[in-house]
Amino acid sequence: MGISNFKSQSFVTRVVSGAILAVVTIGVLLAGDWITYGAILAVSLIGMFELYRVFNIQNRIVGWIGYGAAVLYFFLLRSDLEEFIMLLLVLLVIGVMAVYVFTFPKYETIEVFAAVFGWLYVAVMMSYVYLIRISEGGIYTIWLVFLCSWVCDTFAYLAGMAIGKHKMSPILSPKKTIEGAVGGVAGSALLGVIYAVCLQDYLDFLSNPIIMIPVICVCGSLISMVGDLAASAIKRKHEIKDYGTLIPGHGGILDRFDSVIITAPIIYYLLTLNLF
Repeated sequence: MGISNFKSQSFVTRVVSGAILAVVTIGVLLAGDWITYGAILAVSLIGMFELYRVFNIQNRIVGWIGYGAAVLYFFLLRSDLEEFIMLLLVLLVIGVMAVYVFTFPKYETIEVFAAVFGWLYVAVMMSYVYLIRISEGGIYTIWLVFLCSWVCDTFAYLAGMAIGKHKMSPILSPKKTIEGAVGGVAGSALLGVIYAVCLQDYLDFLSNPIIMIPVICVCGSLISMVGDLAASAIKRKHEIKDYGTLIPGHGGILDRFDSVIITAPIIYYLLTLNLF
């Protein structure tokens, strides 16, 4: 009875915190401009801290160089100096390598690599949520990121519970099934069609939204599963359950936004190419 009550309370906590997160996310994205910008920067820094903690560099010099590079990167996004982003990457690499050699053998090689990887994986890739929001029609297309990640995850869970039999990644994530994955992609594509039909008058900047939105949903959903499994692989490899405790019942920022991080850049470029 005690275990049953605990599971029930955990489920309620997860649902409530998930609903609050969804409401806050919707509000932030609807607000746009500086609010979206500031929120994505904050989420990126927290996510970097969580990832850096896995490698024990969250409060070390190479970690602080990574945080500084993230802030500078977001500054460049709001300026007319976007062409210097590649220079920033070069300086970041030089900076952490300088610390590595002048404090040798204080840092392990993997810790130095993790500082650069964390900046690229979290800050840069997360920034595409902001970039989609400020692009043409961003108020309508930004929701595709979450349709391809959070909604896909929900459909995959339901399909897996109902008909899941064949394990998709038995060692890494035993509960995920091929049937669940198919259900997640199909569910996202179906909602993409409905979304495109309902909002096609507002999506006239796309060549053929009725085709393009579902195609984006399929591609984004497939990529989102890679993001989810990749984040799980890092946790499994380093023997941790969650990246953090910021979101009750869900874990940390990376636990909830792992699929968003990897999906947003793909959706941004698919929208930019506007092929269909």
